Amino acid sequence: MPTTRRDFLRDSALLGAAGMALPSDLLASTPDASGTLASVVPATAVPAPAVGSFSLSDPADESAWAKVAAMYRVTDKVTNMEAGYWGLMAQPVLARYHEHIDRMNRDNSYFARREYPALFRGVREKVAAFVGAKPSEIALSRGATEALQALIGQYNRVKAGDTIMYADLDYNAMQWAMNGLAQRTGATVARLDIPEPASRENILAAYDAALRANPRTKLLLLTHCNNKTGLLLPVKDIVALARPRGVDVVVDAAHSFGQVPLTVQDLDAEFIGLNLHKWIGAPVGAGAMYIREGHLDKIDRAHADESAPLTSIDSRLHTGTTNFATVMTIPDAIAFQESIGLANKAARVRYLRDRWVKAVRNVPGVDVLTPDDPHLTGAITAFRLHGRGTREANSGIARTLHDEFGVFTFQRTGLAKGDCVRVTPTLYNSAADADKLAAAITTIAGRG
Repeated sequence: MPTTRRDFLRDSALLGAAGMALPSDLLASTPDASGTLASVVPATAVPAPAVGSFSLSDPADESAWAKVAAMYRVTDKVTNMEAGYWGLMAQPVLARYHEHIDRMNRDNSYFARREYPALFRGVREKVAAFVGAKPSEIALSRGATEALQALIGQYNRVKAGDTIMYADLDYNAMQWAMNGLAQRTGATVARLDIPEPASRENILAAYDAALRANPRTKLLLLTHCNNKTGLLLPVKDIVALARPRGVDVVVDAAHSFGQVPLTVQDLDAEFIGLNLHKWIGAPVGAGAMYIREGHLDKIDRAHADESAPLTSIDSRLHTGTTNFATVMTIPDAIAFQESIGLANKAARVRYLRDRWVKAVRNVPGVDVLTPDDPHLTGAITAFRLHGRGTREANSGIARTLHDEFGVFTFQRTGLAKGDCVRVTPTLYNSAADADKLAAAITTIAGRG
């Protein structure tokens, strides 16, 4: 049932009375029941935290987290446990997005040429602060894929006879980008398989062995949180293995920021691509590229771009005309996430993950692929049934979960040991959703 403006403001008052620190000017622009904005806030306003009274520190407090879930308008067609594709904008963020669209559409080039440049710089500064980087190390992109393709495709320290390396759990598009780099330069591709089941010790051992076996490796791709099983790699520890060998590391952090508390220092890599439209909840088409200070010269200019100085990260990524409203909404999305508290959010989605996993891990025929180690797992987890890793088997499981039980998940491919089904709960999910999924998996597994 849609949330009315009155309901929304009532719940927001509770949040504001309770310590959640929801941005007050976001709440002022919530759509009413007709879907129109009930009031207009200056589009240049940067959300300021309000003071609230109830705590979100208990990830199992369903009544408290229901208030957060109410900030999202979610389809009633299915129980959506596939939040890994991209993240919904919370209603107050969506309201601001609409305002930003209205502003740029109304003021057109006058706004774009005279007012937007300063706003853009402010957004860059906000993103940099959020990820723990300097603004000069950040370029805004349309997503992690675009950022990573630039970092990989324009990397200039690989030559014929060198090696570049990636793993089976890395994102397919990034594997292809690495293959393309090898083809253009005459380098060799070395691929390793992440152990299954994984542990910190066997992951590090696998990378150490691969680096020892390929001493001419120049570029290593790591996915901090992969889109297949959700495994969180101990990236900083792997970087510590690679760097003394003269290996640069590019990290795919598409699923990382906003799912778990994290800074670029925690990853310690030279190059990172990340999304802002997955776990941060900005409009689709928002991401960022990070190049650590002192390493810019390893990435060539984008298409010989002379619009920015060679010493500026902006010359390494040329996206053309900016989606103004999307960029302007990024600070609103970050403010909303910060109002909840990233540690609180991480604990909540991990609680939902653990709830369904603990219910099925010992069920005969269920293979949960993601470990329970809190350092290696966030919200995303994958499973197989009866060891069946074919595409057909796993697409069939996902279809049965949807068609018979009303739970939406998604089949993932590319793992060395076969396909799987990915499950991704988020803030609009409840404990009842996790229980519904667990019961469905248990029933399907029991059929053999």
